[in-house]
Amino acid sequence: MSQFQIEGGTQLSGELSVQGAKNSVLPILAATLLNRDETVLLGCPHLRDVDASVEILQSLGCGAQWEGNSLAVNTAGLNKSTISDRLMREMRSSAIFLGAILARCGEAELSYPGGCELGPRPIDLHLAGLRTLGAEIREEGGILHCKARHLKGCTVVLSMPSVGATENLMLAACGAEGTTSIVNAAREPEILDLQNYLAACGVPIKGAGSSAITVVGGKRLHKCTYSIMPDRIAAATYLCAVASAGGEARLLRAQEEHLATVTAVLRESGCSIVSDDEGLVCRRTEKLRAVHPVRTAPYPGFPTDAQAILMAALLKSDGATVFEENIFSDRYRHVDELTRMGGNIRVAGRVAVVMGADRLRGAKVRATDLRGGAALCVAALAAEGLTQVEEIHHIERGYEDLVRDFTLLGAQIFRTGE
Repeated sequence: MSQFQIEGGTQLSGELSVQGAKNSVLPILAATLLNRDETVLLGCPHLRDVDASVEILQSLGCGAQWEGNSLAVNTAGLNKSTISDRLMREMRSSAIFLGAILARCGEAELSYPGGCELGPRPIDLHLAGLRTLGAEIREEGGILHCKARHLKGCTVVLSMPSVGATENLMLAACGAEGTTSIVNAAREPEILDLQNYLAACGVPIKGAGSSAITVVGGKRLHKCTYSIMPDRIAAATYLCAVASAGGEARLLRAQEEHLATVTAVLRESGCSIVSDDEGLVCRRTEKLRAVHPVRTAPYPGFPTDAQAILMAALLKSDGATVFEENIFSDRYRHVDELTRMGGNIRVAGRVAVVMGADRLRGAKVRATDLRGGAALCVAALAAEGLTQVEEIHHIERGYEDLVRDFTLLGAQIFRTGE
């Protein structure tokens, strides 16, 4: 069984280049189905979820080939519209393929997606929006049978700004006749990255980054080469690693405009963060202090993906910090593991209170999900002795090489097992 072994107590120092964004590349890989030619994605991260997406593409008859950090995808050979249950269960974001397959093939068959267990993440909004565009969808035994021979552009109003539903509708709208307006759309930077990719392929699309996106469908897409944006959650992880361990690090490519709520909280806690043309420099020399309540919210609010990671960084801070999780109902599964290391955390429903502990100690812990696993690694940097993090396959879904990156910053970390 593979695990990370982390020896705490070493201040960080060094620099690294932030990987391409996981939450950008996955919908863009689905979007390549709309392009009946080749797409070359630059700065594509080598991740388990990317591998799962590539396997889905290949199962549909498409080609994909790596060359360093570039991934060339050719979807000219698409010959299927069905994704197996096994592949769908690999990750939650597999649902994003539905809109693209419907736009390209006019039909699709797939099961409900898998991924981290963070509480209910229904795709009802996805299905309702696709039905508004003209798709016929029925469920039978956990399988979605979808037909959309004549998608028609219209106005789709989302009841909440769901990232996945927004992306699915953007992709489906590319195959619809006329203009589609998505109202109350998600505003995350990854939505803008998807729009920029589609525009680079020739889609008339605008509005991403605001709450209203407009797509003119029915256009033939052309081949393109596109660079994936840097991963803001990976950058947040390394900022919190410095906050936890102390020291100073430069994060090349990190964009503070995507991380403003995270950097604001870290500055409040006592970190110095400076932004320049190359990225961000984070320094922490004094003991951290508690901050005002941290409430997760859709972008531009505090990201739910950074909640566990920030919590880990504040475990030894002076005072008490309140966290309120407003996105997922089961996103405190990492708390029990952090308490094994000496963390003083109390949870009541959607609220968790972190009361600063004097010491953290190394322990054997297990990653319960992607970001919770990263949080354990961040906490381990500030712990006395050795921490063994098990079930690291969760972490490797979202971090290209955590050992490499932490080592570049001077951390004592090793990966053992197969």
